[in-house]
Order: sequence, then C-alpha cells, then structure tokens
Amino acid sequence: MRLGLIQMLQEANTFNPAPTTLADFAAFGLYEGAEMLHKQRGSGTVGGYITAVEASGLDIETVPIARGWAGAGGRITTEALDYFADKIRSGLRSAGQLDGLALQLHGACSAVGVDDVEGLLVGICREVLGPDVPIVMTLDHHGNLTQAMVDGSDAVMAYRTQPHDPYETSVASTELLLRIVADEVQPTSAWRKLPLYSHQEQYLTSGGPMKIWFDRARELEQDPRVLTISNLPVQCWLDVEEGGWATVVVTDDDVELAERLADEMADLAWSMRADFQRTTSVSADEAVRIADAASSGVVVLSDHGDSVFGGAAGDSTAILAAILNRGISSRALMPLIDAGSVAKLVAAGVGETVTLPVGGQASGFFQPVTITGVVRNVAPGHLIIEGLPDRELDMGTTVVFDAGPVTLLISERAGVAGNHPDVYRAFGVEPADYQMAVLKTASNFQYFASITSQVIRVGTPGPTQSDIAGLPWVRAERPFYPLDEMEDWRR
Repeated sequence: MRLGLIQMLQEANTFNPAPTTLADFAAFGLYEGAEMLHKQRGSGTVGGYITAVEASGLDIETVPIARGWAGAGGRITTEALDYFADKIRSGLRSAGQLDGLALQLHGACSAVGVDDVEGLLVGICREVLGPDVPIVMTLDHHGNLTQAMVDGSDAVMAYRTQPHDPYETSVASTELLLRIVADEVQPTSAWRKLPLYSHQEQYLTSGGPMKIWFDRARELEQDPRVLTISNLPVQCWLDVEEGGWATVVVTDDDVELAERLADEMADLAWSMRADFQRTTSVSADEAVRIADAASSGVVVLSDHGDSVFGGAAGDSTAILAAILNRGISSRALMPLIDAGSVAKLVAAGVGETVTLPVGGQASGFFQPVTITGVVRNVAPGHLIIEGLPDRELDMGTTVVFDAGPVTLLISERAGVAGNHPDVYRAFGVEPADYQMAVLKTASNFQYFASITSQVIRVGTPGPTQSDIAGLPWVRAERPFYPLDEMEDWRR
C-alpha cells in the first residue's frame, strides 16, 4: 500500500493587514520527502499519521510530499500559495501510483485574492490523482468548510477538542483512510453550513454550549454506521465569501443517516446560538486591578484582541498601557512582536537604559506606548519547545526588556509569542517569579496551568476581539448571526 502525505497549515485572519509570507512558514520549518517524517515524529498531525501507520501492522510505503506550518496571521501571499500549489502538484505527479492520500490542512487559510486556499489545494490533489484515489482531509475544527473541500475529499475529520488534539485526530483520520483504502467502509458524507459566527470566549470544549455540541458528536459516533462527525465553529475573524460554521457527518454507505444527523447537529448548534455569544471578559484596567490585588500568582491575563493564535500581530499595547497607568508594583510579564523595537534595543546593547515607543506598529488597531527600561538579554529565537504540536519555531532576534514592573519579551516574529512558559525560560526568564502574565491567546492557557492561580479574560480591541460586530465585515454573505437577527439557519 502506498500513501501520500501532505501537510499545509495556516489560519488566516483577514482583519490583520500584515500578510503571512513564505518566510513565516520557513520560521517553523519547510520540509519535503523523508525529512517530513523525521522532523515531525511524535507530535502534530504528521506524528499522528506515523503512529497510525506503524500501529496498523500493514505493509505501507509513505510518500511524503511537502510540509509547511505558519500558525495564524494575515492572508498568505501569492508567493506562498504558489509555492505550495507547485510543490503539491509536482510532488503528486512524481509520486507514482498512490492508493490513498492523507491531506492535512487547517481549513481557514486564505491568500491574497483567494478566499478558499484549502479548496484550491484539494482540487489540485484530485486533479492529479483522479476520482478513484481516496483522500481523507484532516482539519483544525476552526477551519471554514466549503463545497470545494467536501467535493474534493472522500472524508473530512476535524479536531475534537479545544485546546486542540491534532495528534489524536490525525491518528483517527489515518485509521479511517486505511479502512477506506482496504474497502472495509464506503464513506458517504452530508454537511450543513450555518450563517453563524461567534467570538472566542465560548470556544473551549470543556464546558458551556461548545461541550454540549461536541459531546453530542461523540455520542452519535458510537453507532458503528457513523464513521466520524466533525463540528467546525469557524475561527471568527475570517471575512470570506463562503464563511460560517459547519458540521459534516460521514457514514458507512448510509446517505439517509448522514443527512438526518447533519440536520440534527446543525439544529443543535443553532438552538444555542445566543449562548455562544456570552462574554465574561473585563476591561484591561479592571483586569490589571484584579491581578495586582491577587494574593498569589501567576494570574494569566488573556489578551483577547491580540491573540497570535487567532492571527493577530501581537503588537497590542492595551494591557501594557493599563499596567503603566495604574502604577502597579507587582511584577508583570508580557510578549510583544515588534521588529523595529528589537533593532533599536539590539543597537543599544545589553545593560543599557533605553527610552522608546513600543508596539502598535503592525495591525493598525493600537498606538505605540513610550517606555523606559533596561536591556536584560538579546538572543536568537530559534527554539525547540517540547509539548507544542509543532515543536520547532523561530521568533527571530528576541530581547528581554525590563521596564519598571514589566518584563517585555520583544521578538521580531510571533512564533508562539509568550504562550508557553518555556519560551521565557529559553531567554533566562522564569514566569513563576511574576504575579501576572499576559498571554496572546483566548483559549490556550494549558501550558501555563501548573503555575496559574487564575485566568482573567481581557476584552481588548484588535483583529481577534470578542466584539465581532465591531469589525469591518465586507465579504461574508449576509445575513449572518449575530450581526443580523435570524430565526432559521436555512437561508
């Protein structure tokens, strides 16, 4: 058995004007051929594929085509899209006869001038492979499912949890691919698109309405006729023509069952549409006040409007300004992506006192804040962080800058910002020594869990803000909830 393997992951935030370039992919590693399998073993979707293939006991030859991951950011450039389109087309053409393809995409990637990158890429795969080679597509469940994606694949399986489970989902999707190739099952899909968006505050699957929706999918999968059910509450900063939530049901050659369950899952999500809009965030000033008064640290301040995991630029000064304006004495830790400030601080040198404006340079949502501090450390930002789905990353040159009670980790590139404590430790900073830590994410707090005393959601403005109605929507088809009142999801 010969299986092709492709991974291309990027989550576009169309409200972030800074494009995602091929250099951003290179910062996390661009691999081809055998290097894909060597670099990704044990983690992420490629790691899950390897585990499932090895556990199957089958005689399988993997033909790795191309791998790229860039996290989240603005639309990818034409150069980046052309790179992957060419690699995939040429790689599949030279691969020889394949029995199946494991296609690992994000689902919410858009390029300059192209809303549906995944639809384009799966179309290339289908064009080269023909209609009879099974393609199983693994997606982030914040992907934006489209007709082209469904038409081009034999089955779609999206992550089951938030925080994400890419490794585990990839194991399951690869096992499904093996069953399809072996003619053990005949996948039949039905899917529904909902005119629905929601902010990120209800995205965790451990509680609230999202748990109800995802738990129901797992319950229905207990029926052996149901191969997989995927709910896709699309990331909410994707202004594209075919945007919105989706659910897709794959059964074993049972069209009627797939259609009925797809309706049930869509109806369930729609019935909770108001619940998905509930917010618990507070203002930056209130969040800093609460954190400063806390009896023990570390208090996590979740910077909702500047989530680099949601595609923001990481240049927000909202919480920094609140900290400085309150004149707190407790120590605070925060990341900032600002290549211009890095250059100035590197030029000044370690140990020097510098006054400069920081932040507010990339996204257009924020103003720089002028601060005075001491350069504590300057170091290259190529890191290996165990525990991340994609362990290798490059934040570019990175500066540790102490400004009063605030320690800023200022980097040229986002990487994962400061969303993992080992990022700070790599530069000689121990997060447990601080009372509060700003995280550039609205849901991925798990890496700080062992040192966290509480999490405060901060309703900051920005490309990933919870106030989605306040964003400049242009391309998304109207009406959609919650911007428009709607009684039924069937337009």
